[in-house]
Amino acid sequence: MKDTPPVIPVAANARWPEGLIIRTIGPEDTEALIAMQSLPGYRFGTLRPPYPTVQGARKYIESLQPNVTSLVAVLNGKIVGNAGMTQLAGRRSHAASIGMGVHDDYQRRGIGRALLGELVAIADDWLNIKRLELTVYTDNTGAIALYESFGFRQEGLHRAFAFRDGCFVDAYAMARIRL
Repeated sequence: MKDTPPVIPVAANARWPEGLIIRTIGPEDTEALIAMQSLPGYRFGTLRPPYPTVQGARKYIESLQPNVTSLVAVLNGKIVGNAGMTQLAGRRSHAASIGMGVHDDYQRRGIGRALLGELVAIADDWLNIKRLELTVYTDNTGAIALYESFGFRQEGLHRAFAFRDGCFVDAYAMARIRL
C-alpha cells in the first residue's frame, strides 16, 4: 500500500496492538482473505465451507452494498482479521448483524477486540444502530467472552444451527442493545 495515511481508530477508547491497521476491504485483499479463510481455526468458528474461491471473494468485495461495513485488520502488511456489519432495512433499520474472524496465528492478541470495537463505535456513533446481533457457536468460549465484554447478551439457543466438521453444532443468538 502506497502512502497509507495514519489510521485513527473510530472507537474513542481503542487500544490496538502495536502496528495494527484497520481499514475497509478492497479488491486487492482478495487472495489474502482467501488464504485466511482457508485456515482450519478461522473456518471452524465461522459458517464458511472449505476451499473458498477467488471469484466468490472478489464478487463479494466488489458488490458490497452501502448498508455493509466490511473491514480488514492488517499487521505488518498481512491481513490478520476481518469483520463486517450489515445494517438491516425497513422496520429493522435500527438493527445490524455482525460477523468476524481472526487469522489462526493471531488469535488472543487483541485483533478481534480491535475489530469489534470499531464496528460497535461505527454502529453507535455514526449509524445510530440501537441493536447489534450475531450468532456464535456455543463452544467458541473466547468469542463469547469477547462479545460479552462489549455488552452482548445471550438471547437464545439455535439447536443444530450448522453442520461443521461432520456433525451438527449449536449456536447462541446474542445481541447488544444500546440504551
